Amino acid sequence: MTSLPHHVCAAIPPHMLDEIAGRGGRPERAGARSTIEQMSLLGTERAQTFFDLLPAAVRPRKQRCVYDAQGGRRLPGQLARSERQPVHADPEVNEAFDGAGATWDFFERVFGRKSIDGHGVRLDATVHYGTKFQNAMWNGHQIVYGDGDGRVFTRFTASLDVIAHELTHGLTQYATALGYSGQTGALNEHLSDAFGIMVKQFTHRQTVDDSDWLIGAELLGSDVAGVAVRSMAAPGTAYDDQLLGRDPQPWHMSGYVQTAADNGGVHINSGILNHAFYLAAKELGGYSWEVLGRIWYIAIVERLTSDAGFADFARATFDIAGEQHGVNSAPQRAIREAWNRVGLPVAVSVSIPRRRAA
Repeated sequence: MTSLPHHVCAAIPPHMLDEIAGRGGRPERAGARSTIEQMSLLGTERAQTFFDLLPAAVRPRKQRCVYDAQGGRRLPGQLARSERQPVHADPEVNEAFDGAGATWDFFERVFGRKSIDGHGVRLDATVHYGTKFQNAMWNGHQIVYGDGDGRVFTRFTASLDVIAHELTHGLTQYATALGYSGQTGALNEHLSDAFGIMVKQFTHRQTVDDSDWLIGAELLGSDVAGVAVRSMAAPGTAYDDQLLGRDPQPWHMSGYVQTAADNGGVHINSGILNHAFYLAAKELGGYSWEVLGRIWYIAIVERLTSDAGFADFARATFDIAGEQHGVNSAPQRAIREAWNRVGLPVAVSVSIPRRRAA
């Protein structure tokens, strides 16, 4: 049993919950404050990661367990579904199970990676956590899903890209121990959004033109004025609501938000990197995971250090594109232009030391 550095990462950022706590009626305020309190409690738990000592070749192709907290706060809860068990009567159990499976399939089929750690670690999740808990969170060793309040947020298992987003936090934890504050934290959030959207596109066989480029489109209640939690195509436009306020994400470095909240605005400033990924993907066309996704993946497992910032990542992806496809190739040009358009110019190739792949 080994303890790894970890961060508690949530699908719904603090600034959205703070807006609800300040603007909503009594039920909405109570739900948002309760969620903030429960997030804090989850953040104080010591996450343990369990390593299977068997060689990867003899492990099951896929290992998942979904537990039911039944409205309590004790983790993981009662086992509801695992491999080789039939479909459960509870749709949230099945969505959590299937979403973890889709994420496992994506990383294995596209990159040859066995689970998020690269060695077949089991993917665990707990549904029905707390009372009207309005979030989905990676706590360092599993995902924790709330049910939402049914008004502002619906059930969190309904969004495949959110499930993949949270599991990607596990990948970056294992591969790079990437930090979670300031630019480094915003990069962490971007990587989860980028791979979250790719898992959705891969599962539904969507090209970059077919995709909606929305994160959490299924999560907002019917009365909320918005389309998703975040938009990669147009950061800052996902919602404009009397309860949630207006989406604060910038798309360009000129709009970078300096704040002490949300670990230095990790859910806000990630919009800049998200938009660059979208621009490069649209320029290249086709399936995002085939060229751009592989470059982003190599950057995670071979190049990034735990304190990497925006410029480090931009240079790494630019260099990898040149190495994989040739100097001044279409992928390298698309990536350079995308970074330039969001205010992170990459003018020359910079050698980034390789790390041993995790």
